Amino acid sequence: MVKRILRLDASMRKTGSFSRDLSDKLIKQLTGKQHSSEKNSKVTIRDLAEGIPLIDENWINANFTAVEERSAKQNKYLATSDILVDELNNADLIVIGLPIYNFGVPAAFKAWIDQVVRSKLTFRYGDNGPIGLLNNKKAYIIIASGGTKLGTELDFISNYLRHVLSFIGITDVTFIDSSGLGRDQSKTLAHAHKLIARI
Repeated sequence: MVKRILRLDASMRKTGSFSRDLSDKLIKQLTGKQHSSEKNSKVTIRDLAEGIPLIDENWINANFTAVEERSAKQNKYLATSDILVDELNNADLIVIGLPIYNFGVPAAFKAWIDQVVRSKLTFRYGDNGPIGLLNNKKAYIIIASGGTKLGTELDFISNYLRHVLSFIGITDVTFIDSSGLGRDQSKTLAHAHKLIARI
């Protein structure tokens, strides 16, 4: 069975990025390339550094218009979002390489979230509240930061990520912690490499 992986790179740095380097390592671990079985995996890469549109009034109006009533122009406004949602739907595993910028997620990653959290596509409202529609998927999130450590009072990211992913149905989430690189880079990276090796 082909393992379908969606890789999201949220670092704005193309080179010298710890989250990208660790994502490379994790993808190799997941695809088993060290065992020459990469043909059993398909990796789709979505590099957010290449740009992702922000939602605006036109997008919102189109999104809240019934599918059968949307104009061609409204469908065009939602075209990128539709592609991003399809990428999620088609993935068994999601690998997110995510740096912490100023105590939060990069703006491009927040823009991606806004594009994929869509009623009737990735979640719906039931009698007892929202129900996520992206089930049976596994997410690995590689967190990289200079000084902000996961699990401290300055960690505004991990609970947010767990919540928003759970909201669309992705409840199986594993963090690869490489936060606090500015304090002890070698120790932090060694810990992250060890976590990846266990997968």
